[in-house]
Amino acid sequence: MLLLVTGATGKVGRNLIGALLSEPRWREVHVRALCHNRALAETERIEVVKGSVDDRGCVDRAMQGVTHVVHLATCKEVPETVMDVTVKGLFWLMEAFRQSKTARQFMLIGGDAAVGHFFYDHGEPITEHTPHRAYPGCYALSKVLEEVMLAQFAIQYGLNTCCLRAPWIMEKDDFRYSLSFGDDVFGGPDWKTLVAPEVAKRCHAAGTVPLLRDARGRPLKRNFVHVEDLVAAILAALDNPAARNRLYNISMDEPVDYGAVAAYLKQTRGLDAVDIPSGYYSNWMDNALAKFELGWRPRYDMKRLIDSAWSYQRSPTDPRKVWYPG
Repeated sequence: MLLLVTGATGKVGRNLIGALLSEPRWREVHVRALCHNRALAETERIEVVKGSVDDRGCVDRAMQGVTHVVHLATCKEVPETVMDVTVKGLFWLMEAFRQSKTARQFMLIGGDAAVGHFFYDHGEPITEHTPHRAYPGCYALSKVLEEVMLAQFAIQYGLNTCCLRAPWIMEKDDFRYSLSFGDDVFGGPDWKTLVAPEVAKRCHAAGTVPLLRDARGRPLKRNFVHVEDLVAAILAALDNPAARNRLYNISMDEPVDYGAVAAYLKQTRGLDAVDIPSGYYSNWMDNALAKFELGWRPRYDMKRLIDSAWSYQRSPTDPRKVWYPG
């Protein structure tokens, strides 16, 4: 198997390649990493192609002899580049894949932005049949277009495709910093902008966490997945006949309840919480199909997500760095 991984130096790409190289059942797999701003070290089993997915020539070179593709490269809220990377990039990859004599499976890692996650009141669990509903902005729109394009290429040309739709992906101490009232906040909401400056400063110093409430005033429920669980799902779907032309929700068994987070952090670490009202809606991604067809099970629940984030000790050579806005 020659596996092309786009976005290979990102959070998921690094963990995926590490798992492939360490697990004996994948010892025959060779990885071709398509790298843009950063690069991996080449080894006996890792080959690096430098370039961008929006460059057709680069994509054609990267696809030569490839049997499987895991497409991770994406772009956040950057209107100047998002369509080139996510739409044109996927189009060139699919064009090369459909014309290849060696290609066997194309896997896209999508996101719950394609169904609007907590921006809309879904009224029921989010399944693989929930209609696309992009929230305002270019990123969510790009995730809808990706899923639609993948499905249409499968219909048009009889390709073997698979999409794993993931919510917010956590690793290391990400979840801890997703709750920070400081400038070091990871992702959104940007909590310090939702309270008075003196309150934000006090909360940041004390480690106080936000208790986000939904549009009905209840603690908001939001979906997450740990990168280890997402990688396990990728490997469960890789070269698996059951995954042919399937879309799977890949998430924790239950969404994270911000009220339960506040209670657990108070109980285990003595941290206080402050209420943050919002117009967002609680939602619940249903991951039953992936569990049923792939035999996959997530290992992280809310408590493990919290404990792993708060106990993680960063190396001086691994500083926190935000690689993209949004």
